[in-house]
Amino acid sequence: MKRILIVEDEFIIAMLLEKQVIRLGYEVVGKVTDGAKAIEIVRSTPVDVILMDIKILGELDGIQTMLAVRAISPIPVIYITGNSDPNTRLRAQETDPIAYLVKPVDATVLSEALNIATA
Repeated sequence: MKRILIVEDEFIIAMLLEKQVIRLGYEVVGKVTDGAKAIEIVRSTPVDVILMDIKILGELDGIQTMLAVRAISPIPVIYITGNSDPNTRLRAQETDPIAYLVKPVDATVLSEALNIATA
């Protein structure tokens, strides 16, 4: 079973994502609200895919967090964000994401992105 880390600072969205991910047959290894905690989990736990919000709590945003993760591991990332401005998308491309999904996320679109990320 593929292992998913959810990095989302909005509790309700994190819970909805967790339910969708489990319903799709994946295991959620953690739900965290900030980049430092996400990096901690990546260092200590096997993770197959990260679902990453861009605006998160803490000193690092989601893109900066993924740049730090990339120094540790080539874990695929799917951004799930309310921020779709061109500059943010351009910054996100530095981390070679599998997908850049804008909230609210359709379950079918999330499923397709996860299938690509875990193939």
